[in-house]
Amino acid sequence: EVYGEPVVLPQHEETTPLNSKLPYAIVKNLGEAYFRSYYDEHRLPYTIFRFFNTYGPNQSEDFVIPKFLKAALRNEPITIYGDGSQTRSFCYVDDNIEGMYRLMNSRDGFTGPVNIGNPGEFTMLELANLVIELTNSKSKLVHMPLPQDDPMQRKPVIDLAKKELGWEPTIPLREGLVKTIEYFESII
Repeated sequence: EVYGEPVVLPQHEETTPLNSKLPYAIVKNLGEAYFRSYYDEHRLPYTIFRFFNTYGPNQSEDFVIPKFLKAALRNEPITIYGDGSQTRSFCYVDDNIEGMYRLMNSRDGFTGPVNIGNPGEFTMLELANLVIELTNSKSKLVHMPLPQDDPMQRKPVIDLAKKELGWEPTIPLREGLVKTIEYFESII
């Protein structure tokens, strides 16, 4: 979210301007600035991760995948904002943890920021239809107006993670969704 509404796509740590207008994103930018400042002043080491739509079991139900899964498992309507063409990249939690582990154990002096995400890109419509398919749901799609602050695309460039950490995600969306569905089936 630190990138705000991106003006450069896909999002790269060094070339994508931080274009935050929402408080959530502004606070993330502020946190990064504090880390750099404390390092300059006190030599306090830091590490900056920039996550892209992490999902998996036990995830807060405020995010898109848990919302879609809960609705599908209950055969309730799934809400799509706009025409569903906006895209996101989803990173399964196990891949995310491996990326964090590698960054925390990387060479001295490498602090990031580093994008941790899966560059595979899916429209919201594709995600909803995949969730319906994997849950054998009878859910219907309901379209609502697209919020003005909803970015049209989120896709990380992970070249730095590959180069510095030897990391890239290994769990495709379909496989991660199956694991996540198992969890949500157990709590619904």
